[in-house]
Amino acid sequence: MKILCVARNYPLHAQEMGAAPPEKPVFFLKPATAWAASGEVGYPAFSQRLEYEVELVFRLGRGGKNVPVDKAAALVDALTVGIDFTARDLQAQLKAQGLPWEMAKAFDGSAWWGAWLPLTADWPEKPFRLLRGDTLLQEGYGRDMLFSLPELITEASRYFTLEPGDVLFTGTPAGVGPVAVGDHLRAFLGDTLVGEVWIRSAP
Repeated sequence: MKILCVARNYPLHAQEMGAAPPEKPVFFLKPATAWAASGEVGYPAFSQRLEYEVELVFRLGRGGKNVPVDKAAALVDALTVGIDFTARDLQAQLKAQGLPWEMAKAFDGSAWWGAWLPLTADWPEKPFRLLRGDTLLQEGYGRDMLFSLPELITEASRYFTLEPGDVLFTGTPAGVGPVAVGDHLRAFLGDTLVGEVWIRSAP
């Protein structure tokens, strides 16, 4: 399983990060060990600012290489909502030095997603949300993505051989922010609760 992630796929998020929207999709990878399958995320000892980024996440049921855009959507068999956890302070340090920032994005427990749901045609119109307790932290719609799902799959397949079971995070809308030890997060797609996350002290 590969975890493919897209950076700056929502223009307002690019703006809040002080960056211009990209002209082409920008990808980074997380290893399988980044998956927080249990729903418990340990606050990493190397960071003082762990942030949430809620995203639509898609699962590939079929693989491919150099997939034509008109055939790309057929590779997807399910969707859900996930969180791309980012050690924002470490990321800023690495960026300032012109260094890769996988250490801030791909650490153990940095990727979580909820229960898989059937892919329906109206998914771009359904809000995806992240709540802390009953407080709304972040909300977005797939219709606002800069690059569509087929475009993302096609572009990713130029660089990476896509395989069944791969997971695609499609970018976060504006509104990212910090979490703290003890936080209880809930992710929704429309009115459906897809899963819950607890932020724990690092082991």
